[in-house]
Amino acid sequence: MPKKIIKSLSVLIPVLLLACTLTFLAVQKTSAESPQRIQGKRVALIIAYRDFQDTEFNVPKKLLQKEGALITIVSSEKGTASGSEGMSVQTDMLIRDVQVADFDAVVFIGGRGVREEYWDNPKAHAVAQEAAKQGKVLAAICWAPVILANAGVLDGKKGTVANGGGAGMILKEKGCKYSLWSSVVVDGRIITANGRSAAKSFAKAIIKALE
Repeated sequence: MPKKIIKSLSVLIPVLLLACTLTFLAVQKTSAESPQRIQGKRVALIIAYRDFQDTEFNVPKKLLQKEGALITIVSSEKGTASGSEGMSVQTDMLIRDVQVADFDAVVFIGGRGVREEYWDNPKAHAVAQEAAKQGKVLAAICWAPVILANAGVLDGKKGTVANGGGAGMILKEKGCKYSLWSSVVVDGRIITANGRSAAKSFAKAIIKALE
């Protein structure tokens, strides 16, 4: 190899190494300076013990945790809850033991089981009412907005729901300004969504409300 080329390489290689090092350090600094958006915020994810909707649970949980939220999984029973698509989740707390003041957000997840377990559950209604009273972020997806409607917290509020089993009619009867075609509706601190296809947008709305 000609001496001229060797000399050029001896100059170029250290420069390239220095550039790579500086780039790496810049990326590390940017990462360190980009804190999680809702670091330390406490979120109760309330699911049916049988037949909660897997996607509606898993997508928000992952996105909330990615942004720093502390998740507590709440259900009607302690043990291993089962999703309608085969997911298994260990519950942390019974819904009857929920103290709303301990959380920044209360989120009701949908699925077939929510109708049987929570639509007419006085404790679920009390949790929703207390969350609204305390100004917490209160969210529900799929059929779960019916819980909020039956608790009276959607009266005069805009909202949406999965339109099956008469859910849309219940919202309207309870005074909700029901939107059939909206996938996610935000009215103040109350967030509703109409099903698993809206799970990601639903989670993003919760994160934004918690910032």
